[in-house]
Amino acid sequence: MAHNHQPGSRRPMADINVVPFIDVMLVLLVIFMITTPLLTQGVKVELPKTSATAMDDRDKEPLIVTVDASGNYYLNLSDKPNQPITARTLSHLVSTQLQTKANQEQRPVMVRGDKNVNYGKVVEAMVLLQKAGAKSVGLITEPGADKKVS
Repeated sequence: MAHNHQPGSRRPMADINVVPFIDVMLVLLVIFMITTPLLTQGVKVELPKTSATAMDDRDKEPLIVTVDASGNYYLNLSDKPNQPITARTLSHLVSTQLQTKANQEQRPVMVRGDKNVNYGKVVEAMVLLQKAGAKSVGLITEPGADKKVS
């Protein structure tokens, strides 16, 4: 039996070709899988565990100075965040950041000190930050179990 095809009797096709969409989604998935580990950069430090309350979320990104177990300083805004910087460079970068016109309202300044670092290095970082113009300096800790002090 032959099929008689009449001109003008074709119905519009209602199917959507999803193959290009799937291709794009797979490419995006691969890109995100590769770039996600790169977003979590930083210096490995073991923070002391405390039962402190969390800070209020603010609009401004805080300046975070990290002091690793060897006593080296790192700043989250430096060109190479995984390379240590000197105390002089730290002071200069922080004072520059705090004095810009965009930072008329004081940015939060925080110190992440490794729990095995000499206490003097953390205090030295806090003094450098205050001399650079930070009105207050906070400490970053990890939440831990409440311990009874006797």
